[in-house]
Amino acid sequence: MTHRADALGLLVCPNCFGSLDVADHGGECARCGTRCDLVHGIAVVRGSDDYAVSSPKAQQAAYFDQDTDPEWEIERPRGAPALHRWMIEEKFRRSVSGLVGLSSTSGLAVCGGSGMDAELLARAGANVVSTDISLGAAKRAAERAHRHDVSITVIVADAERLPFANHSFDLVYVHDGLHHLEQPYAGLSEMLRVAGRAVSITEPADAALTRLAVRGGVAEEVEEAGNRVERLRLDDVVAAVERADFRILHAERYAMFYRHHPGWAMRAFSREPLLTAAKATMRTGNRVFGRLGNKLVVVAVRS
Repeated sequence: MTHRADALGLLVCPNCFGSLDVADHGGECARCGTRCDLVHGIAVVRGSDDYAVSSPKAQQAAYFDQDTDPEWEIERPRGAPALHRWMIEEKFRRSVSGLVGLSSTSGLAVCGGSGMDAELLARAGANVVSTDISLGAAKRAAERAHRHDVSITVIVADAERLPFANHSFDLVYVHDGLHHLEQPYAGLSEMLRVAGRAVSITEPADAALTRLAVRGGVAEEVEEAGNRVERLRLDDVVAAVERADFRILHAERYAMFYRHHPGWAMRAFSREPLLTAAKATMRTGNRVFGRLGNKLVVVAVRS
């Protein structure tokens, strides 16, 4: 089990990588003075010079701080229609394909939001730290861990400047998080830096179908949080991972689309026999046309 004290002991200054001596009242980097504060027991160590009140990062954090449906965020995918739950579980299955020995693995969920991905990793056996730039999201993740008795340590941090030393975690994991960043490949680089054994990346793909969906108003170009959706190219992600001396276990495109809050169609297709038919159609469609899909997944281990 990852205890809070153990996770705080992993922290370093995100600006200069100096040591952070974090006590019950917080801490400060002895080298450059960067602060780590404790807010409701959660370490807040963004440490970025560009985290000003008017910056895109601050605006995005403020947006997710004020979630209008906290119960959905804390409970998801519990209570969701059956098809919605299955799609999330299917994405997770793909995201850990090829990885073995998750039990007792130290894991880091980057852009972890309200803790859904961290919980999935924890229930697979990993000891998980979840980071997000939003304190509000971090509080919801902590409530999820408490409410459902899963071991997750929550830290507020900037994905483009992670406050951890090189190779701090066995597995570093992201699910639909890098696309929120101004510099998604900077976030990917940080993931690769702190990963000791493996990385898993699931993100929106730069796909022709997605561009058509954006023009048709089905998919977003700019999210409500104000950030442009940065869709990634599979070849670029694979190249970045391989340059960091990782060996690819699994890399593919596939199709998967659902709205964050399920609508009437998701509920309708969650009833039998439509549920079984929908699952079979998606499986068959991805076997035939998955290479054109709107999602990418890359799973790799350090060489």
